[in-house]
Amino acid sequence: MSGRVDFHVHSNKSSDGDYAPAELVGFARDHGMRAISIADHDTVAAYPDVVDDGRRAGVEVIPGIELTTLFGGREFHLLLPLVDWTSPALAKIIEGQTECRMHETRERVAKIQALGFALTMEDIEARSNGAPPLGVKIAQLLLENPENAGNPALERYYRPENKRYAPYMFYGDFFAEGKPAFVPKKFIALVDVLSAAPATGGAPVLSHPGAYFQRTTAEDARVLKAHGLIGLEVYTFYHTPEQTAFYKDMAAGLDLVATAGSDFHGRIKPHVHFGALAEGDYGMVEKLRARRGGAA
Repeated sequence: MSGRVDFHVHSNKSSDGDYAPAELVGFARDHGMRAISIADHDTVAAYPDVVDDGRRAGVEVIPGIELTTLFGGREFHLLLPLVDWTSPALAKIIEGQTECRMHETRERVAKIQALGFALTMEDIEARSNGAPPLGVKIAQLLLENPENAGNPALERYYRPENKRYAPYMFYGDFFAEGKPAFVPKKFIALVDVLSAAPATGGAPVLSHPGAYFQRTTAEDARVLKAHGLIGLEVYTFYHTPEQTAFYKDMAAGLDLVATAGSDFHGRIKPHVHFGALAEGDYGMVEKLRARRGGAA
């Protein structure tokens, strides 16, 4: 069965998403898409309401989540399309992720304040959509705070040519490893999520394997498949054409399902437009359904 699909869309239930789940369903309907998966960061707060929104709009909403994990000393993101949002195993993972994220945020804010920048936990909590904030979201809020606009240490982020990607630039300059506001990550191990995935009903798919912070190798993928990885997000705006070809070949060689995900957020990723990723096909959904839980 055919029909366009996007497995990786963020709503405002993520700290850094702009649009309500129902709005995303409307976008999908207007773009003639068959299905989308709202895969918010470490939360399933969009569910179950958005499934009903999709049903009314004639768009299938595939339950999902994007989990922040650690593997091989690097941060890896894992999608769990088809997840049971009521799963106790998933709830346990989310609880731990939220605790880690809030601890990380408090430490980052303390370091930011020590550097002389204006930002408080109250500011962040008020403007993070009720979700644990990601580092880029913290950077965005810091740069939007008018008290920081005249700080000479931040001058380059306000230049017109840098403004679109200023939060990512700030992240790299301050939150990355070895930088002044770096906080060591303590998220769940990727292999532990893969072990728990059958109990959640989800089909584990590695997000944007070629992203600069992941740099997924063939050996990484082999190890992760042995622990239960089912799919690889081959088609994504993170990848160059060369990376897409590389990961397409990797997925085929390891018998992983190649999936497509735009990672749409809204203004935090201005280069990613809803509905612009053409490669997602409903056949990918059927392959994941057939394989989840260890099925052949």
